[in-house]
Amino acid sequence: MHPVWRGIGCILIVLMPVMAYAGAVELVKANYLKGWIRMPADLARTVTIPYVGSIQNFYAYIAVGILLLVAGYGILTILYSILYSVMGPPKYGPTDAPPPRRMKSRR
Repeated sequence: MHPVWRGIGCILIVLMPVMAYAGAVELVKANYLKGWIRMPADLARTVTIPYVGSIQNFYAYIAVGILLLVAGYGILTILYSILYSVMGPPKYGPTDAPPPRRMKSRR
């Protein structure tokens, strides 16, 4: 594996949760304004975190953020598998033997 891919993977591990949380904040705010889905009272509570302060709808942000994170990683995995199948190495190299042929037996 090329070392650049490890660096890109490290950046994505940090960047994807940040983007998912930011998207979750925007989706919850838009849901509050448009009323798409009724939010349960347990998700709409205000949570106080030391040294940060109080955050309204914190549990809703976390729940939607996890859903966005799983969807984002799923989309990246599908795109990576498509690109790998198109541009990846050949199935057999020059030193590989061809697959054995099976003889059909007559019964």
